[in-house]
Amino acid sequence: MRTPILILALCAILAGCAAPQRPDADPETVARVAYRDAGGPSVTLITVVNNRTGQGGHTALMVNASERVIFDPAGSFYADIVPERQDVLYGISPRIFQAYRSAHARETFHVVTQSVDVSAEQAQLAYQLVTGNGRVPGALCANATSSILRQIPGFSDIDVTYYPVKLQEQFAQIPGVVTDKYYENDSGDLETGLAGGNAALNTAPAL
Repeated sequence: MRTPILILALCAILAGCAAPQRPDADPETVARVAYRDAGGPSVTLITVVNNRTGQGGHTALMVNASERVIFDPAGSFYADIVPERQDVLYGISPRIFQAYRSAHARETFHVVTQSVDVSAEQAQLAYQLVTGNGRVPGALCANATSSILRQIPGFSDIDVTYYPVKLQEQFAQIPGVVTDKYYENDSGDLETGLAGGNAALNTAPAL
C-alpha cells in the first residue's frame, strides 16, 4: 500500500508537475524552430521551489546539444510559438527560456537553474535520451529526469528520486555547476503566468 500512498502525496506536492497533455507537434514544425545557443554544450537542471516550504514543485532539464531543448516532463508550460513533442519543448532561444522561468516564478515559487558545461558527446547523449524518453505521467518529473541524468557519463552517481529538491541537492555536488535563482513578485497563479507569457511572446519580435 505504500506505493499508491506515495504517489498520491507526490501529486499533492507537485502540482506543477501534472499538466493536461497537448498534441505532439509534427516533425516539420519542430525542425523549423531549432535553436542552438552559442554558449557551448551544456545541461541545465531547472527546479521550481516553493518559497514558503522549500519543497520542489517541478523539475525540468534544458539540454544544449545539436539544438537547445527543454525536457519538461508532465510540465505545464505552453506557448503558441513553442512546439512540444513527447514532453520536449523546442526552439529554446533566450527569450523562450526567460518566458519559461517567468511563467513558473511568482510570489509563491522561485526557479533554480544549475548549469554544467559538458562535452559535445555528453550533450548529444542527453539530447537523445530526452527526445526518446516519451511522455511522463504526472508527478514523476524528478523521477524521469534523474533516471535520464544517471545514464550520462559524469552523472552516474545521481540517485533516482521522486523529489525535485533532492535531485537539485545531488546536482549541486557536480564539479563546475553554476547556480542561479530567479524570483518574481507577481501574485498570479501558474495559469495566469502562462497566459501572460504566451501573449507577450505572440507580440514581441523574434530574437
